[in-house]
Amino acid sequence: MQYLLLSLFCLSSSIYGQSVGTAGTIRGKITDPSGAVVTGATVSLSNDLSLYRREAKASASGEFQFTNIPPNVYHLVVDAGGFQHYHRDLTVRSVVPVNLEISLALETQHASVAVSSEPPLIETSPSAHAAVDNTVFSKMPTSSVASGLSDIITLSSPAVVADSDGFFHSLGDHAQMALSIDNQPICDQQGSLFSTQIPLNAIQSIEAVYGGTPAEYGDKTSLVVTTITRSGLGQKTHGSFSGEYGSFGTINQRADIGLGGAKWGQFFAVNASRSGRFLDTPEYRPFHDVGNNMNVFSRSDYQPDTSNMFHLNILAARNWFQIPNTIDQRDSG
Repeated sequence: MQYLLLSLFCLSSSIYGQSVGTAGTIRGKITDPSGAVVTGATVSLSNDLSLYRREAKASASGEFQFTNIPPNVYHLVVDAGGFQHYHRDLTVRSVVPVNLEISLALETQHASVAVSSEPPLIETSPSAHAAVDNTVFSKMPTSSVASGLSDIITLSSPAVVADSDGFFHSLGDHAQMALSIDNQPICDQQGSLFSTQIPLNAIQSIEAVYGGTPAEYGDKTSLVVTTITRSGLGQKTHGSFSGEYGSFGTINQRADIGLGGAKWGQFFAVNASRSGRFLDTPEYRPFHDVGNNMNVFSRSDYQPDTSNMFHLNILAARNWFQIPNTIDQRDSG
């Protein structure tokens, strides 16, 4: 039986302390040609490759903000009645906030027909990497809530192959792999034998760098996985629940909820599983292979102003499992 309790605490007070970890912030102010603020404009942020999408409304002061943005390239679109369509590409690669001053041109009065296409997103990173958002990997097949992170890393990264009992093996030296969650390094092995895997429904996105690792990650040459957790800050109340039943008496249950406002956010995720084939068995027919897992994740955010943020992650996990027998062991009693 194994237990894990992990608590991450971060408090920033500098002018660049907009986001904790590797997630970024995009904020801006929308005005008209005379400099007056434009209220109620619809602002959308998206990436067509990862299927990430967020939407916000400009406030009474014409301002908008997106927090907890995973590192990637994004397309920003602003639409407001009486003004021309506005769009531009942005790159988020650090916690330093991206500040925008957007001036919308007045809509022309004459009728016209224009045929155009949005420019494709261009990656400028020199490293080979795969970025996957929750929208994509929530639809991927996973073997268990105890090894969901291993499953999506294996399925989304070209240089990673599956190993036994929920482990994965990256191209190159197995010891040269690094995993970080909200910029906190996790040194333990990831698999069904350990309780350290963060639940899949608590993850917003992952980025797996598997070629030409940047210098800021040190001497890790095999694989670097950066994970951003989900947050309720600045988002509407949302949640989900799912239950599964399969062969070998396998039961999986997942539930999550996020809620918050402009200055605070709270997110919870709870997962539980039980299976008669918890570990990979050496025999075709498994016996003495029952196991169960439960994990709870909580993320709390508080942003009193634009220069400070409080961020607390708590993860508690429990594993219990039997070691599967062989036929020879069973016959010998």
